[in-house]
Amino acid sequence: MIPIAAPEVGDAEREGVREVLDSGQLADGPVVREFEDEFADFCGTDHAVATTNGTTALHAAFEALGVGPGDTVVTTPFSFVASANAIRHAGAEPVFADVDPDTLTLDPDAVADVAARRDDVVAVLAVHLYGAPAAMRDLRDVADDHGLALVEDAAQAHGAEYRGDRVGSLGDVACFSFYPTKNMTSGEGGMVTTDHDALAQRVRRFCDHGRTQGYAHVQLGHNFRMTSLCAAIGRAQLEKLPAYNDARREHAAALDAGLAGTSVETPSVPADARSVFHQYTVRSDHRDALADHLAERGVDTGVYYPTPIHRQPAYADVHAELPVAERAADRVLSLPVHPDLSARDLDRVVAAVESFDAARDTATARRGVMDS
Repeated sequence: MIPIAAPEVGDAEREGVREVLDSGQLADGPVVREFEDEFADFCGTDHAVATTNGTTALHAAFEALGVGPGDTVVTTPFSFVASANAIRHAGAEPVFADVDPDTLTLDPDAVADVAARRDDVVAVLAVHLYGAPAAMRDLRDVADDHGLALVEDAAQAHGAEYRGDRVGSLGDVACFSFYPTKNMTSGEGGMVTTDHDALAQRVRRFCDHGRTQGYAHVQLGHNFRMTSLCAAIGRAQLEKLPAYNDARREHAAALDAGLAGTSVETPSVPADARSVFHQYTVRSDHRDALADHLAERGVDTGVYYPTPIHRQPAYADVHAELPVAERAADRVLSLPVHPDLSARDLDRVVAAVESFDAARDTATARRGVMDS
């Protein structure tokens, strides 16, 4: 089976972990500070604060922004549920705006409409879906027009670029995940990036039980601190990330070429964006049948995400009609694009899609003969 994801952990990660084990400083420590500094440099920001995972990164960012009860945050319904959950963890409520039909990221016009109709919106949470940046210039304009904070959920987009700048540096604050299937991993982990000194300080304080020093705690907080073991893995992975992303782009280009002329719609990336293809997601009117066909031929696939957040049971109190997101949820199918694929693997993926089309053509022809 060609897997949909294949995390790579090599000698550098093992050596980093061994050094941490030998040091005896397994929890927060100097290795975490080094990882933070290197990740901030990579994103082009002044600050980076490591956390335990992507959800806690988002939660800490909203707390640091002062988002809380009585506030709402406009975001996409077409994302992993953590995007909206983090808003609720901070005490606020998500308000969903529909997505762009081409990119499936937040539609700036839909966000502007929500912001104009409500007086409780305090922030916009843009998700860089599948590795491609959201339309940040237009979202920045909307945020500025309405006095809103702009937050990036960059959990799927480490190293992606928008108009020449890397994600993580495009909003007021950005949040990353280092879950094992991401473009880089630390085992589990997250990171908050920002250029704002005070905001970074508030994020760090919230992640450390509201601590300022020693046993002085000036506010309620959590233990969202990354361990040195995770940071050691993250440092090694960060060095490999550019090569990983280059491989994903090359594989995506090969799939674009191979799937041209088949029944699937290949991903759309705007000219001013550079995706890192966390996922290579096609759209098909026969998605489930295609997934079954590919599985029978040894090609693993994934559906991200089959249910928009506003249709999840946990959000049953949300009443919204978001037709673009809802249609996308019925049609998206992610194919393998990870760095470990070979040219033969990519050929097998393309051949499996072509054979699906051929089987459907044959079935259609047979029905035509029987009906004639």
